[in-house]
Amino acid sequence: MAGSAIDAKLVAAHRAFLSEPGLQREFAQAPQPPKPPLWLAKLADVLSAAAPVIKIVFWGGVAVGVALLLWVIVRDLPFAAPLRRRRRGKAPATEWRPEAEAARALLGDADRLAEEGRFDEAIHLILFRSIDDIAVRRPGAAPRALTSREIVEAAPLSDRGRDAFRLIVDAVERSFFGGQATGRGDFDRCRGEYEAFALAEGGR
Repeated sequence: MAGSAIDAKLVAAHRAFLSEPGLQREFAQAPQPPKPPLWLAKLADVLSAAAPVIKIVFWGGVAVGVALLLWVIVRDLPFAAPLRRRRRGKAPATEWRPEAEAARALLGDADRLAEEGRFDEAIHLILFRSIDDIAVRRPGAAPRALTSREIVEAAPLSDRGRDAFRLIVDAVERSFFGGQATGRGDFDRCRGEYEAFALAEGGR
């Protein structure tokens, strides 16, 4: 008896559902998506075939980028100097030395700055006027893209000249980038090293 009552209710509910207006009771098959254009299909085939090569190129580019980033980080460290020299090739055989007259004029200008207590500027003047002279007399030996330290390591200098300019570069970096003011003692050392190099061997 209970089962008949339930069946009667289901029949009544089904009839009510069928008679309810506005309800969608029939569902057509969903339309097929449009086919991609021929050129897009061909492009997909080409990319699929080239996927292994693209993967190799991508990871190769990543490796090169990481290597360049590491080089930018470590290139100014002391142990990288031999690598920089090998990468640029050998320096010209003829060593650079300033003309005696130009060296004396530079020392005079530096001395005037030092007399005013402008020791940082005086040391800076010796370094950068020398780099300008190298660039003029040895084209290509002092590229503007390089740091002063890199130029000193790559320039056509004698061992004595390179040691002198290493001392001068160190003083410039400490004052201009390290915020450490230089004094009379620093200037005298840099001036003396430059003078001994520039006016050596009869240059006086």
